[in-house]
Amino acid sequence: MNRKMESIEINIPTSTPTKLELHETGTKSGANKAWLQIQSVWDFCKEDTGREIFALKAGLAVLLVSLLILFEAPYQVFGPNIVWAILTAVIVFEETVGATFNRGFNRALGTLVAGILAIVVAETTLSSGHVAEPIIIGLSIFMIAVITSYMKMWPPLVQYEYGFRVALLTYCLIIVSEYRMGNPIRTMIDRLYSIAIGGIISVLVNVSIFPIWAGDQLHKELVKNFNSVADSLEECVKKYLEDASEKSKITTASIDAFPDEPAYKRCQSTLNSGPKLETLAKSAKWEPPHGRFMHISYPWSQYVTVGAVLRHCAYEVMALHSIAHAEIQVPHKLRVVFRSEIQEASNQGAELVRILGRDISRMKWSLKNSHIKRLHSSIKRLQRSMHFQYSYLLASTFESPVPDNPSKSFANTSHTLYHLPYQRGMAEQTECYHEITRKQLKRLHSWPSSEVDAFEDSEKSIKLLLGKVRTLDLESTATLSLANFTSALVEFVARVDHLIEAVDKLSKMAKFKPDWL
Repeated sequence: MNRKMESIEINIPTSTPTKLELHETGTKSGANKAWLQIQSVWDFCKEDTGREIFALKAGLAVLLVSLLILFEAPYQVFGPNIVWAILTAVIVFEETVGATFNRGFNRALGTLVAGILAIVVAETTLSSGHVAEPIIIGLSIFMIAVITSYMKMWPPLVQYEYGFRVALLTYCLIIVSEYRMGNPIRTMIDRLYSIAIGGIISVLVNVSIFPIWAGDQLHKELVKNFNSVADSLEECVKKYLEDASEKSKITTASIDAFPDEPAYKRCQSTLNSGPKLETLAKSAKWEPPHGRFMHISYPWSQYVTVGAVLRHCAYEVMALHSIAHAEIQVPHKLRVVFRSEIQEASNQGAELVRILGRDISRMKWSLKNSHIKRLHSSIKRLQRSMHFQYSYLLASTFESPVPDNPSKSFANTSHTLYHLPYQRGMAEQTECYHEITRKQLKRLHSWPSSEVDAFEDSEKSIKLLLGKVRTLDLESTATLSLANFTSALVEFVARVDHLIEAVDKLSKMAKFKPDWL
């Protein structure tokens, strides 16, 4: 009698960590997290030293205003209403000088208008009797709240939104205090000089100690965007024309993160820079003439216009990135056929964008006719090359081999167009396909029917031919990505022409000096 041997599986549990080991592991992970937080804070501090300067100046402004309360002599002069000066210094102090001026003006104007309205309403209520006085005050508060809340949403008055808030707050405080204490004029005067003290100290500290001008930041931000677009264009074209083995690694990456393409993120930041440029331009309008911007009415709004035109160029660069990282790609041996034309057009476009950014940075206008002519001639060569060679490549991607030497003369390539070996083959395949289909229909409707073997052979031929047709369709679709890439590059050049016009207009409005002077 044969007995089967049964195997028994024994699981030996691993030793569980002790409480001491768990405590040490938790301590190490906590220390690592704390170190990472400290490192991130340090990196944030190194990124822009202007933040530390702004924080120190804000602390100094609040300290100087607080001294008026901490010392007895100033407090006896100004009284308890000097507390409003501290509130003004905290709220008014901004990073740039222009934003500080804007805040201070809104706060002073809102307080003045609200004080005048409160005095008028208070004098009116005094002659209306004790019964009607609270009713009139309540209705006036309701009306002022409705009007200020609605007016601050009107587009031309959005920049004065803070002033409307201050007007509503000041009116309510003065009118209510008048109802209880009966001295609205004194309350308004105390508020005004308290706000004046806080605003003057904030402006003096911001202007005298390492001033941060919104105009300078706007100027530098726009120049940085020009360089980012140019770098990203060159980087994208370089990745698109590189070897297919490297290309496969790129296409599998996420579209949101390319670690080997640092200019890609800078181009993304250019697309998102519109609100920042508008905010800086609004703040720069409040700044007095300073540094290189000594004109009374400097065209800061034109900086925003130039930034908008530049973003349209950046959109095309991002389109080139999306085509270069698409899943369906033309083979590398076909991309190199147009390498010289694509490389020359992209280099000329990036160079011209950098020249425009350099002119804005130096505030000088240079002659760019030669650069513009080279750019237009390079893009015309690319268009002619695509016009004459693309039809050949589209139909014979795998039928006829691409020459080993991509830089062979254009005359030889154009001569090949009139002696295409694929045309005869495609015509024969089309005739064969129609002939087989015609015979197949004849067999189906004939009597007696044809033999089964002949029917099966013809069916296999049809399937084989359809498979070849599908393959050609896929190859043609892949080849279309090359046309999309070159079309986006041509569109980029067209938008660079509009960018040249916008920068030319800025140079005339800002009175840039000629480069040769």
